Amino acid sequence: MSNVKIMAILTAKPGRTDELKALLATLAAASRAEEGNLRWDIWRDQANPDRFALDELYRNAAAVAAHRETVHYQNYLGLINDLADRTALLLDPVDAAQQ
Repeated sequence: MSNVKIMAILTAKPGRTDELKALLATLAAASRAEEGNLRWDIWRDQANPDRFALDELYRNAAAVAAHRETVHYQNYLGLINDLADRTALLLDPVDAAQQ
C-alpha cells in the first residue's frame, strides 16, 4: 500500500478567520498524534490571510479511514461549514520516473 496525501484549501467566512485558525491548530495537534499520520501541516496564503492550506500525509488508506473516525475529525466536520468554504483533494502518488 502507498501513502495517501490530503490537501485542502479552506477560506474563512467573513469575520471567522481567528476561529478557523484556532480549530485547525487543535486539529493539527490531535492528527499528528495518530499512529498512521506521517505529516499534518497548516499553511497560510501570503496573498489572502483568510485562506489556509492543509497538507496531510498518511501511511495508507486505512490510516485515512481511521483519521476520519476520530473525535477530533468529527468535531471539525461539525464546525467547518460554518467557518469556511473548503475544497479537499485525496491524492495518490504518481511515480514521475514511469511517465
